[in-house]
Amino acid sequence: MRNRPPSLLSLTVNAAVLNLSRINDLSHLPDHIVPELFARTLEAGKLNERVLRLFMASGNEEVLSVIDALKIKIDVTPIIPTRCHERFGLNEMD
Repeated sequence: MRNRPPSLLSLTVNAAVLNLSRINDLSHLPDHIVPELFARTLEAGKLNERVLRLFMASGNEEVLSVIDALKIKIDVTPIIPTRCHERFGLNEMD
């Protein structure tokens, strides 16, 4: 028995996963492709904050529910500007 060649869709999704750093918007993709792209992104270990935001911005309900089910969160660590202490009198706390 011979293996079937990969579909054009499969090849396209694989290429998209390899080039996620160049993709800025998923709105042009059909809704049924976004979850497949997300799944393959997870499998490839390519999910980072930027890519997560890209998928979240797609608004795809299936992807958003997977993100919620996996409890994936964006860690927002506040960064205090270096000269903040002068404006707010933070030297008094020392």
